[in-house]
Amino acid sequence: MANKTLIKVRPWCPFCGQEVEEPREPVQRKMKEFKVGTCQCGAVYTSDPTGFNVGSAMVECLVYACNDNWDFAWELTADDDYLTSLIENYDEQTHQIYELKNVDGRKISGVLYFVRLTRDFAELSKAHKAVIEQLVLAGDIDALVDFGFVDAKTIRCMQRLFYDPAEEKRWFCAHVIGQVCARLATRQPGMVSDLLHRMFESCTDSASTHWGLLETIGAIIAARPDIFGGFARHLLMYRDTPSSRVQVLWAMGTIAEKNPEVVRNTPIYSVFPYVNNPEPVTRAHAIRLLGRIKAQELQKEIEKQVDDKEEVTIYEKGLPVRTTVGDLAREALSLLADPADA
Repeated sequence: MANKTLIKVRPWCPFCGQEVEEPREPVQRKMKEFKVGTCQCGAVYTSDPTGFNVGSAMVECLVYACNDNWDFAWELTADDDYLTSLIENYDEQTHQIYELKNVDGRKISGVLYFVRLTRDFAELSKAHKAVIEQLVLAGDIDALVDFGFVDAKTIRCMQRLFYDPAEEKRWFCAHVIGQVCARLATRQPGMVSDLLHRMFESCTDSASTHWGLLETIGAIIAARPDIFGGFARHLLMYRDTPSSRVQVLWAMGTIAEKNPEVVRNTPIYSVFPYVNNPEPVTRAHAIRLLGRIKAQELQKEIEKQVDDKEEVTIYEKGLPVRTTVGDLAREALSLLADPADA
């Protein structure tokens, strides 16, 4: 029986059968737990020397296969986008696979965990994104909803369009996501709620301008205020930031069009002073909001703006509408005079 401890082989790749090199510390460590390696066939692998942390090794191996792109790794689907395998009885010290689990009184319980993408990383990341982008730009809500129900990464692919330098494209994307999420929420409200939480966290954590995020949050809440109206008050946290003030006013105004009571139940009075803001686009969005919540207490201030000929662009349903501050003031006053829902 003692001779059996000498039965050992060098580790091999379960996908191609070639011997693999000893895993090493990655150049850029993030999770700081496992050594990694790459097979000539393109598969990557991680070493769990104890065999007790296979789950963590799986995660790190997948992230490593995706060039350390954590978000993209979580968007992939097992068996469709990547294959997995493992080899047990691995000894990290000698880089050998042993038949027995004990060698010279030393326990051998390590695991090499392998991941191989079914397609090139660049191809995987571009293919799905290209399809989703085409559907968004076409405004094909039905197709995007179908994608969303079967593939959780659909919304993330849509969010990438926020980084487009074209402002009109970002606003349209925000509207489309709002409409898609409204439909997804009929069956998966938790998924949409989680999305809202993540977007708020991104707004809070990032020091940069939050392109598209606040608009999208507003569009989602406006599309289903009955489910997500409770999120509206959190938008007001960003009202005093110059780079996000207009987006907050737009979001609250868009929500108010569908459900003014949801907006009235927030500390909305905090944005009332913006009706006299020196910046035309800020005044315009404040007036649009105040008319939709029937802010009678601001009627005199709105009346002062009816002759304001400053031109502004307001986005409605994802499309730009060119108007003036005065036109918006007159529209707001007509809403204040309407007894309906007063």
